[in-house]
Amino acid sequence: MMSICSSFTIRYNAVTMRDDNKKKETDTTDEVFDTIEVEEADPQELIKNLKEKLKHSQIDRQEYLTGWQRAKADLINARRQDEKDKQEFVKFANERLVMEILPVITNFEMAMANREVWKKVDKNWRVGVEYIYNQLLKVLANHGVQEINPVGQKYDPARDETAGHEPVTDESKDGAVVSVAQKGYSINGKVLKAPRVIVGEYKKE
Repeated sequence: MMSICSSFTIRYNAVTMRDDNKKKETDTTDEVFDTIEVEEADPQELIKNLKEKLKHSQIDRQEYLTGWQRAKADLINARRQDEKDKQEFVKFANERLVMEILPVITNFEMAMANREVWKKVDKNWRVGVEYIYNQLLKVLANHGVQEINPVGQKYDPARDETAGHEPVTDESKDGAVVSVAQKGYSINGKVLKAPRVIVGEYKKE
């Protein structure tokens, strides 16, 4: 009987000790958590952390904004370049077409150059040809083609082609274009066909 009681007492004391130890551990843990909670709840530390987070957020925001603005600018520039390339392509295509049409214009002008012979041609036929010629000129003008007429201006080798010289008595006309032997044409300010010109040459007697 004594041994059974003793055994029971020993087991009870062991359980009690374990419970006491667990309670002590729990109390100790609670104290640690209480300390941490107190430290995390410190106003100055909390404000400091918030400021730090705000600072990083502002940096990230600026980086995102800068990246977006750069991407937007690149897109705008790409669209502008694409539009410019399209315009250049159209302009180049027009130049090639005009260069093929200009000899036809020259042939019209050569046919009508001799006014006496031209007036002897049947009137109806002559009027029809002149109408077609003027139509061609109008179409070319609508695409930026203009006749180059440098008469009275100083000879410019970048614009004109010399067809000959003609003596002049006015010294101010020396080196100036006095007449055009063959018309020249430009498109949007660019010389397509240089005019063949007669340049004045002044010589003292």
